[in-house]
Amino acid sequence: MSIGPVAFDASLWDEPITGIGLYTHCLAGALSARGVALERLGARVSGEDPRGTLGRTAYAVGRLPQALRGSRARLFHALGNFNLPLVRTPGMPYVLTVHDVIPLLMPDTVSRAYRWQFQGWLARSVRVADRILCVSACTRDDLLARHPEVADKVAVTYNGVDHVDAHGLEDSARDFLDAMGLPERFVLYAGSLDVRKNVRQVLEALERLAARGQRLPLVMVGQRWFGSGEVESRVDRLRAQGHDIRTLGYQPESIFYALMRRATVFAFPSRYEGFGLPPLEAMRLGTPAIVSTTGATPEVCGEGAWAVRPEDTEGLAHALDTLMRSEDERRRWVERGRARAARFTWARCAEATLEAYAHVLRPSL
Repeated sequence: MSIGPVAFDASLWDEPITGIGLYTHCLAGALSARGVALERLGARVSGEDPRGTLGRTAYAVGRLPQALRGSRARLFHALGNFNLPLVRTPGMPYVLTVHDVIPLLMPDTVSRAYRWQFQGWLARSVRVADRILCVSACTRDDLLARHPEVADKVAVTYNGVDHVDAHGLEDSARDFLDAMGLPERFVLYAGSLDVRKNVRQVLEALERLAARGQRLPLVMVGQRWFGSGEVESRVDRLRAQGHDIRTLGYQPESIFYALMRRATVFAFPSRYEGFGLPPLEAMRLGTPAIVSTTGATPEVCGEGAWAVRPEDTEGLAHALDTLMRSEDERRRWVERGRARAARFTWARCAEATLEAYAHVLRPSL
């Protein structure tokens, strides 16, 4: 089946690449490789209809409907959980990707204003969408627990992880890491510093190990987020006690993946993930990962990562200690992680997405 031009939500195209922005770029590349023409709408400065100084919400509500009416595209794909136009565009099917419903599951992890926006706009978006793509069965089940009326419109399309293959150890990244004077072995955490990510448990595990004479260096990559002040204060206290903790903030992909390759262990005990891409990236790159037993992480990482309960600080400390000390254990988890991560490719994600496009277009073919 031939898929005509697709109006593609590019609202995060020109922003720092994290989360949904990464999904946007990787899916666009995989669809383009299959000959699908994309009209990128709502990017800040690029694409067919850049939004300029308009915010993403203002663009989606105010100008996007007009852009869709003047588009040659046969469908519109919104990629950011809930950002479909509030009004239907006559004759144009809507596809929506839902990554998670965290603001509804864990309201303490987002601002009240964002939670209300998310709840109301999501409810409207799932009603007007013709097809809803969830990035995991976990996200699908969480969505349907709140909106069972859309069950016949939902499909699961897993993310890929093979985008990391394009990032070798570039000279600039190598020079940057060498200049940091990183220890030969260190623990890496990557993600925002909010409460949901459970960074506090990583810090508590390091404290327990230090009390037993085992001090582990920690490198943290990720931007500040709602509620990150508590983590930052605790990091300051631990540094004052002599812990080696490097906080690098947001880093471009070349440095981020270079750090992943160099890390001894990747620790990601998040309380909830709608998919859980960072540990899967570490697994693909050959770094053993420690994850939690909640959310979509068990579904995605499966037998490829060491899993601990998000409240089990002693279990995390044991996993960190074992993997840092034992080369044999690291090798075993590296092999398992790589085998598991090989199942997730952007080509498969694109094929599943194309099935959704064909589904909404079928009545007009």
